[in-house]
Amino acid sequence: MGFLLLILGVALWWAAHLFKRVMPERRAAMGDAGKGAVALALVVSILLMIFGYRMTDFIHVWAPPIFMVHINNLLVLIAIFLMSPAGTKGRLLNGVRHPMLGGFKLWAFAHLLVNGDLASIILFGGLLAWAVVEVIVINKSEPEWTPSEPGTYGKDAIFFVASIVLLGVIGYIHGLVGPSPFTS
Repeated sequence: MGFLLLILGVALWWAAHLFKRVMPERRAAMGDAGKGAVALALVVSILLMIFGYRMTDFIHVWAPPIFMVHINNLLVLIAIFLMSPAGTKGRLLNGVRHPMLGGFKLWAFAHLLVNGDLASIILFGGLLAWAVVEVIVINKSEPEWTPSEPGTYGKDAIFFVASIVLLGVIGYIHGLVGPSPFTS
């Protein structure tokens, strides 16, 4: 049952995010109600992924080396920075077209490095694949893109420090509900 919920959650995540790109006329016809429907679908998808992941039996696929925890934490820090407002308000990421999706891909990949069970591979692999497809679909539907005016390195520094703080907060909460990412 857990695997089914997990797969349904990942599939619903894909569908909710790609709906606007794959069926633009249908999404436009829904008007503002479409925003609520997509938001609801995303909430349901997250709940399905959480409950599905928690309900699955542990099926060992591979054993990641312990040092991967440190690589994971570094990659997640970079992912948080990529998902921060630095892409639009800073200078370092100004020329990156999809910094948030890049950060999401990096976050999912980092979690694949430290989780060697089937449920994690389905969850993080499915989300990584979604982010890759999302970038391809966006680039195909909107081929023209021009970066905004670059911000300052000072703002990059502020967002990086905030990313470090946020990593600490996320890591603390992660340790409360699951394994601590700061052990070893």
